Amino acid sequence: GHLGFLPKKRCRKAKGKIKAFPKDDASAAPHFTAFLAYKAGMTHIQRELKRPGSDAHNKDIVEAVTVLDAPPMVAVGLVGYVDTARGLRSLGAVWAEHLSEEARRRFYKNWTASKKKAFTKYAEKAAYAETLEKIKKYATVVRVIVHTQVSKTPLPQKKAHIAEIQVNGGDAAAKVEFAQSKFEKPIA
Repeated sequence: GHLGFLPKKRCRKAKGKIKAFPKDDASAAPHFTAFLAYKAGMTHIQRELKRPGSDAHNKDIVEAVTVLDAPPMVAVGLVGYVDTARGLRSLGAVWAEHLSEEARRRFYKNWTASKKKAFTKYAEKAAYAETLEKIKKYATVVRVIVHTQVSKTPLPQKKAHIAEIQVNGGDAAAKVEFAQSKFEKPIA
């Protein structure tokens, strides 16, 4: 068999990791570079193969395909990074004023037994203005903190998955403005 599929065992983490984001192009408009989705199942499709030199060129073939369930994500924060000799260093994070219950569940091991105080006092502090200015001035990479809406899938899970997704295009200030405009809104 193919050694690329070894070791044949269950994964340790259900959520995958984005190992690399596309190269940034400052001339383009700010945009997201990834999306979170859930595997719903598999099926097959019939398509015409366009592969010159192959015996099956211009013939119909049947292929396996994965079906994804991708409910809209919600942006709940942003992080700015500065490039150093030892890689990226975080400049600071800014969170949205209101986080949904499914996102706040991620910060607890046992939601029912907890006091559910996560992010209740964050909006009162309002010390994120200087963090935003710092990110706009110095950041080389801006990433948005998003969470999935797991309640919109048939899964029994109630705890949302949280990930950082890079914003490419434009300068740091434009990226921050773009990211802030998406706060607490569904991203489809």
